[in-house]
Amino acid sequence: MPTRHLLYSIAEIRRIEQAALTELPGGALMHRAGQAAASAAMTMLEPAPSGVQVLILVGPGDNGGDALEVAAQLAQNGIAVTALIAGSTPSSKDAQHALQRARDSAAVFRDAAFIPEIPTIQWAMIVDGLFGIGLARPIAGAYRSLIESINRLACPVLALDIPSGLDADTGTIVGAGNSGVAVCAQQSITFIADKPGLHTCDGRDCAGAVTVAALDIDPRHFNCNRSNMHLATVAEFNRALQVRRHNSHKGSNGDVVIVGGATGMHGAPVLSGRAAIQSGAGRVIAGFIDAAPAFDSAQPELMCRPAAQCVFGAAAVIGPGLGSSDAALAALRKALQSDARLVLDADALNLIAADPALQQALVLRTATAIMTPHPLEAARLLGIPSADIQADRIAAARRLAHKYHAIIVLKGSGSIIADPQDNIVINPTGNPGLASAGTGDVLAGIIGALLAQGWPEWEAAIAAVWLHGNAADELVAAGQGPIGLTASELIPLVRRSLNRLSKQYGAVR
Repeated sequence: MPTRHLLYSIAEIRRIEQAALTELPGGALMHRAGQAAASAAMTMLEPAPSGVQVLILVGPGDNGGDALEVAAQLAQNGIAVTALIAGSTPSSKDAQHALQRARDSAAVFRDAAFIPEIPTIQWAMIVDGLFGIGLARPIAGAYRSLIESINRLACPVLALDIPSGLDADTGTIVGAGNSGVAVCAQQSITFIADKPGLHTCDGRDCAGAVTVAALDIDPRHFNCNRSNMHLATVAEFNRALQVRRHNSHKGSNGDVVIVGGATGMHGAPVLSGRAAIQSGAGRVIAGFIDAAPAFDSAQPELMCRPAAQCVFGAAAVIGPGLGSSDAALAALRKALQSDARLVLDADALNLIAADPALQQALVLRTATAIMTPHPLEAARLLGIPSADIQADRIAAARRLAHKYHAIIVLKGSGSIIADPQDNIVINPTGNPGLASAGTGDVLAGIIGALLAQGWPEWEAAIAAVWLHGNAADELVAAGQGPIGLTASELIPLVRRSLNRLSKQYGAVR
């Protein structure tokens, strides 16, 4: 069975680190970090011709100490190492010992005056050890110039613990609102435990592929600091996967009602409906606020009718292309007053944000709703600027879950799934191809289909987001994106993955 992937905040990492340090010899964790990073660097360098040159960026803190350990160990392995100390040398006792080991090796040391020469040298790799998780202010001066120079090079970068300039908790670039800058790495080796900021917001662009080096810390220190944050993997939803019984019928797999489709937006509920059908719902009804089409020629199994005729049963999706008319408002009120397991998307969210009565109706529902806002919709729901949402996506998702007593899917790079009990999951699948019209409608339909089949709300939200992003990743891997990827292309790949995973992990229900 797959295992769950925990994420830890900076505060939790600090507690684990301090507990481990009380029972380890001085410098042990820094030495282990250096060993793990040097091993990762050697792997990235393979196969490499003799005489390759590696640049090690050494910062003033313990992250710089880790970098010095890497410099010493790479030099001992015959790599031509240049250690650049752009400011002051690391001052801690452990880092000073690492500095001495690096100076005793064949590594060559340079200072800030060397920065203009960096672009003139063919580097096989750059190791970023400038700033770790303790950075609290924007990077400036010589360090900023150095990072800007590094980011312009066509050279692989390995970041130690976290790319310098990235906030480990939020995934934003520190000081992004004014003068922030961060290293853009191809790979990050993060120490002790994985961090949420590597997987959301700017983290996906800055961190590259992420590996975790736990540094052989005793597991009991992690158990004493148990995190409620996870990275979305199949382990987060595999217990809800189902194998279809041979003795079943369409009613066994549930009905989904999808309501939206104001004038000019008929495609939105159609996309949701197609996604719901191909994600396993037994029957899907698409209700249109304005004149309903007779049928969907590409998916004739989708039943089309006026929204006013729709009866909200076990599962419903409301919002795709809904608009803001009186008819749309009436349909939303009807949905909120029903006992259906609801997915609230798009215009349904905007109507709720603007109407305290609808907010109260949502909060008082006995059935849990799943809300799927993008950052601007989330900002409207909280009454704050969208920049505040992106400044701390995890905190924003938590606030929404508490305010609306709902499960939240905050869409974006590294979508955040949050519930009112403070559980957080960050989704690692997906790519820029999802930044196009209709992909959110497809996601809402997938969630609705899983709810119709009896999935718990939490697992349905996580699985749908994971499947949706994974479909986009498979398309890109096949050369069909991210540029020009369309929402409808996702649907058959979601179906394929759902069948494969159900066969692999599912139980007969």
